[in-house]
Amino acid sequence: MISKEAKIVFVGAGAIGGITAAFIKKAGWDPTLVCKHQETADLSMFPGVHVAGIKGDQTIALKAVKNISDLSGHQDLIFLATKANDCLVAAHSLLPFLKPESTVVSLQNGICEDALGEVLGRERVIGCVVGWGATHRGVADLEATSEGEFVIGNIDHKPDDRLKPIKEMLDAVYPTRISDNIMGELYSKLIINACINSLGVIGGVKLGRLLANTKARNKFFQLMHEAMAVAEAMQIQVAPAGGGKLDYYKLLAGKGKFADLKRYLTIRIIGFKYRRIKSSSLQSLERGRRTEIDYLNGYICEKGKALGVPTPLNDAVRKMVLEIENGQRPVSLDNLDELAN
Repeated sequence: MISKEAKIVFVGAGAIGGITAAFIKKAGWDPTLVCKHQETADLSMFPGVHVAGIKGDQTIALKAVKNISDLSGHQDLIFLATKANDCLVAAHSLLPFLKPESTVVSLQNGICEDALGEVLGRERVIGCVVGWGATHRGVADLEATSEGEFVIGNIDHKPDDRLKPIKEMLDAVYPTRISDNIMGELYSKLIINACINSLGVIGGVKLGRLLANTKARNKFFQLMHEAMAVAEAMQIQVAPAGGGKLDYYKLLAGKGKFADLKRYLTIRIIGFKYRRIKSSSLQSLERGRRTEIDYLNGYICEKGKALGVPTPLNDAVRKMVLEIENGQRPVSLDNLDELAN
């Protein structure tokens, strides 16, 4: 078990980082939250981080600082909960506060673990899939929106004595599973994000309306096919998504009308169940921030290019999202017509 006196830091006070830090504090540890903005740090300390939603309504006071440079001394365990775009800058800033045995758990969307390992030392990095949902309602005001799990693992698929104590800590937030195939778990979520997040930005609508669109559903399957081809070239065994309910290998297997119908029904059911979900990348754009496209479809594109696997639709989606980011293209379902060409 991780000592209650351990020096624990959460870098990133967004929905995932803030809620996780709050419930770990409630369970008896004393993490410090790095907030980026002084107002967030001040409110996180008093009256505390307000968490609403499916985990109840509560306010939990945390130790908080504005910058990583405001930390004191070497840290034992760091949860890196920044946006993917910011994780490497944060990793470089963390280096003076790490000792050889310090552990860094990556909570990003996309796959950042390899890049983080190059900065921090690969042996320090633990991969983590966040399989639950949350949203940022305001300064130090967060909402848990969906149930789920954490999945953690050693990024080199090695036995790792650090995993069980980290699991026991994260269990205080949501049930946590240890995987010996964490890269396959991360890639599984990457595919979901490369479809839902990115097409959500392009179309500008919630998931239910997006997946009611035939062209959007067709794009889902094409993006998945390309991503799975890249995974095969990388020798990654992609884990099922949604707690084992969505097996990409089974979903994409088979040809003909019956196989197509089964695929479309599966996607329509997902679209109905999660119809109110808005792409987190679309939410970032609405707040005037960049998306994480380079760590989602961009990751698939770059790995495909390096391994000689064509990824034309992922390339097109990446380009279109960047055009929207740069103000060169409006958000609209009409964009799907251009992707169809």
